[in-house]
Amino acid sequence: MKLTFKTLTLAAALAAGTFAAFADARGDEIMQRTHDVAKPDYSRSQVVMLLTDKNGNTEQRNVLQYGRNKNDITSAVMDFKSPANIKDTRFLQIENKGAPDDKWIYLPALKNTRRVNSSEGSKSFMGTDATYDDLSTREMEEDTHEFVKEETKNGFNCEVVKNTPIDPKSSQYSYRMVWVDKATDYPVYTELFDKNGKLIKTLTVFKIENVDGFNIPMENKMENVQTKHSTSIKVLKVDVKTALPDKIFTQDFLNTGRF
Repeated sequence: MKLTFKTLTLAAALAAGTFAAFADARGDEIMQRTHDVAKPDYSRSQVVMLLTDKNGNTEQRNVLQYGRNKNDITSAVMDFKSPANIKDTRFLQIENKGAPDDKWIYLPALKNTRRVNSSEGSKSFMGTDATYDDLSTREMEEDTHEFVKEETKNGFNCEVVKNTPIDPKSSQYSYRMVWVDKATDYPVYTELFDKNGKLIKTLTVFKIENVDGFNIPMENKMENVQTKHSTSIKVLKVDVKTALPDKIFTQDFLNTGRF
């Protein structure tokens, strides 16, 4: 979830002939708009994360998030501040065009930073409902994009697109259904389907706020509908005006927490 989480990216059969060509072109255009959404050069956010299990038990986490968009390359850091058992755990992700993103994690108990291998992509990130791959942005050309319909979702006027990996091995999901808000070009609801074609997760954006000219998702929730576990994220504060030192986006910062 590009926690975005991230993000944290994304069934109707289309008629043959010219309508199918039009529908595919519209799907590509919609997803291109989501890719082209204006991003701040830098961001610093104070975030509350709430993990809830199937029995209603919760764990609250407080996180500082740092973001940088430089030469169309996105970098992100998460610095966990509480609870005590994960305090000072830090995670760094640097986007790679045409290749898996670079990811590192610092574990204070081991006093060591290690690279997260691409083979770990389907593993849970820090016990959340997002996997390491969920934090990465898929390239446009990795998927086909089929326009399905227009629909209102959670108060947002949306266009719905089905995203299917061209190479099934490139994704842990068989396909993703994405509801894109027409006003902001942000995906505000996503359904993710496992390799058996069954719904496994949903990602819901509840609130988008314009912060100094940039549309920022302020509240979202990822839920695993099969395990009944969920991860909610609420942004308490966000600063998109103040430049951040490049040192934050390094392994040295992961090790020390200082910049």
